[in-house]
Amino acid sequence: MRTRSPISHTVTALACALALGAAGCRATNHPVEPADLGTPRPSAELLAVIDEPGPIQVETVAGADWEVALSGLLNLDHPKAQTAGLEDGVEPIQVYFHALRHPEHGLYMVDTGVERALTRPDEDAAIRGIVARFMKVEAMKVHIDTATWLSRQSQPLSGVFLTHLHLDHVSGLADVPADVPVYLGPGETALRSVENLVVGPNLSRAAAGKGPLREWGFVPEKDGAFEAVLDVFGDGSLWAIHVPGHTPGSTAFLARTPEGPVLMVGDASHTAWGWENGVEPGSFSADQPASAASLARLRRLAAEHRGVDVRLGHQTLGVRLARP
Repeated sequence: MRTRSPISHTVTALACALALGAAGCRATNHPVEPADLGTPRPSAELLAVIDEPGPIQVETVAGADWEVALSGLLNLDHPKAQTAGLEDGVEPIQVYFHALRHPEHGLYMVDTGVERALTRPDEDAAIRGIVARFMKVEAMKVHIDTATWLSRQSQPLSGVFLTHLHLDHVSGLADVPADVPVYLGPGETALRSVENLVVGPNLSRAAAGKGPLREWGFVPEKDGAFEAVLDVFGDGSLWAIHVPGHTPGSTAFLARTPEGPVLMVGDASHTAWGWENGVEPGSFSADQPASAASLARLRRLAAEHRGVDVRLGHQTLGVRLARP
């Protein structure tokens, strides 16, 4: 059975009413073109260099505190969740982005944080109206908005790498300068659903004025550690890893830093408990079995390379769930 993304539970009735004759809308009609970065490589090439120090500096920024339903973050029907007695409720999370600094290629962001206009009631944010109300953006405690963070940097932003196209990962995209390229996984904009009748305009406003979104050219690999991987800059310092399931084009990133590898998994795992127990996300995912398979591959990578610093989608490792 198809599972649903974060706001599905609350917009289904409205979306269905709007959907007569129009079901199956795309996530956004913003143009897409092939990425100008990324060379397909066998997973073995990533594994051969993963433990070697690299040149990239990674800074993870918590843009805001937030809270959402635990049933979206975790598959509560999983045997481990059942054994632990986990029940649905509101779970505290954070909205992150990651800043990558490469000595030659410059400053990049993985995901986008929180748009400044979300903190200013007198301004029109890209995410607004019924979607903002159902997402309860008013409950976000913003620590730093993306526009403010960018204004404090000593170098211009060279690009944005999206882990996927859900609103909480593009909620700062409107603050990204229009000439900055934005990269994402295959099939993200084309994913069709009834709820996109409501969500789609928000995604389109977030990307308004920017050039075509640049889609990674993943080449499926047989019998590899992952579905597909790309050497982003061609020097083995940053790898894009296709981890479908949460969304069709969900992408994790592994950066080689002077201190060791940093793995940014996006929403392949939202929570610390889910990562530590191998329990995939719940109803927020488009394909739960594929999500479970991608999570298992990422956890295997971290288990086989103990030096990997894992950065999750919405929590920090070691954080306990609010639920018992």
